Amino acid sequence: MNILVFIKRVPDTESKIRIRHETKAIVEEGLNFVISPYDEFAIEEALRLREAHGGVVRVVSAGKDESVAVLRKSLAMGADEAFLIKDAAPETYDGLRTARMIARAVERKFPGTDLLLFGKQSVGADNSQVPAMVAELLGLPQATVVTKLEVAHGAATACREIEGGAEKVALSLPAVVSAQKGLNEPRYETLKGIMAAKKKDIPVVTLEELGFGADDLAPQVEITGLDVPAARQSGKVLQGDPADTARELVALLRNEAKVV
Repeated sequence: MNILVFIKRVPDTESKIRIRHETKAIVEEGLNFVISPYDEFAIEEALRLREAHGGVVRVVSAGKDESVAVLRKSLAMGADEAFLIKDAAPETYDGLRTARMIARAVERKFPGTDLLLFGKQSVGADNSQVPAMVAELLGLPQATVVTKLEVAHGAATACREIEGGAEKVALSLPAVVSAQKGLNEPRYETLKGIMAAKKKDIPVVTLEELGFGADDLAPQVEITGLDVPAARQSGKVLQGDPADTARELVALLRNEAKVV
């Protein structure tokens, strides 16, 4: 099987995020960046499929040169090859722009791919848009938010989360699948894998190679503001006579929380 996994470099979820309001962007200085956690499930699934069926696992990221670090981690986990689609523009939060880059790369650089694996969303933008858009642009069947995947004889069966239950989907290959937590347990890099990853070349694919002109990927989404969530108010402890406490609680739920 020829498998492509698409990953994104995002701030560690434990990081304290600061906003630079004049540029409407986060302050990257001092942040630790990692593979988006849902993408790790996609990498692990690709490795397991290769172990079961043979083939090649290629990992691709679209972004700045700094994305090479997360690509090397994917190589250390066991991926065969890694590629960077170099996009020097700041993050636009425009899912369609990213999807167009990926779809063009699949067509021009990775023909014959059997399966395209994504995380269900990046923990940076949290849009959950790119996998479905790539499938639509390439005219491929898709299954999103997948918690179980079986592949055999040129077809796949995916179990995906839906509201209040699960849905089983049959797909012909090639297809697009996005991974949800629970699909597997991602492996750690080995020391041998880390050392080997340092020596591997990571080819760079430019937007010009993909046939995009200077204005072809102009963002269609404008960021009008960016801010951290408001601080949570401290909780309240109600004590005293149960009847009085109940009346006070109802009053707080109605007048402050506005849930009753």
